[in-house]
Amino acid sequence: MLRPAAIPTVQLDNEVVKVTEWRFPPGGETGWHRHEMRYVVVPQTTGPLLLDTPEGEITSQLTTGVAYYRPVGIEHNVINPSDHEFVFVEIEIK
Repeated sequence: MLRPAAIPTVQLDNEVVKVTEWRFPPGGETGWHRHEMRYVVVPQTTGPLLLDTPEGEITSQLTTGVAYYRPVGIEHNVINPSDHEFVFVEIEIK
């Protein structure tokens, strides 16, 4: 199934961090990718995101303003299964 692309907007990129706002239209996805840096995600929307991983699909319930951390090497496709836009800010630590 062809999904619309999530839209990244880099807000800050320096020698220490890269901060990107991600906007997911309904059904939107990032596409498969592997994280080369540690990162923190700060949801701006409350609701589910579907993570397609090498181990299978996982649904994560996110809450506005409740951040979480992930290590280097995470591989996945992030999908918005909702019928409304989903937004989060990703902070990659260089």
